[in-house]
Amino acid sequence: MFNDLSTPLSLLATRRSGKPRDLVAPGPSQDELVAMIGLAGRTPDHGKLAPWRFVIVPDDRRDALATLLVDAYRAERPAAKQVELDAMAQFARQAPALVVALFSPRTDSHIPMWEQELSAGAACMNLLHAVHAHGYAGGWLTGWPAFSDAVRDAFGAAPERIAGFMFIGTPSRALEERPRPDPARLWSVWQG
Repeated sequence: MFNDLSTPLSLLATRRSGKPRDLVAPGPSQDELVAMIGLAGRTPDHGKLAPWRFVIVPDDRRDALATLLVDAYRAERPAAKQVELDAMAQFARQAPALVVALFSPRTDSHIPMWEQELSAGAACMNLLHAVHAHGYAGGWLTGWPAFSDAVRDAFGAAPERIAGFMFIGTPSRALEERPRPDPARLWSVWQG
């Protein structure tokens, strides 16, 4: 139906998440990442608070992130098996590019926290749309690292929370379509 990727509808209809472990080089340049983040900022934002921010993890800092994840995991779970620690190290090294998305609530605002959280999620989704529009694939992961205070503290401070790790690159194989909800089940008409 939508085959021309230069149209907005085609971009929306064809965006898929890529598994971070399957994303390979080439990845976006620093300039492309900055442009994508700029597009992510064009999101609904009641009160113009921008209750989110993005941290680019450069390629030369991926080993440091792996060490951070392993150390934080080991500190929280001293009985962790080596396979778990290896998974933490591997998590940090997936895909050519990594952007950490943070929910940065404005606790001094009258805007409800729920609306701020929704805005942060929308900014993350806009980032994935920008990734796709630039010709790359992205995968949004959370997992244990997103809920670790020690990991969060490496990127920000409470009350911030990690909204996700956004892995970006070129798919090493065709992206699979996953089952989608039946559109007829997604809407109804209010009868008042």
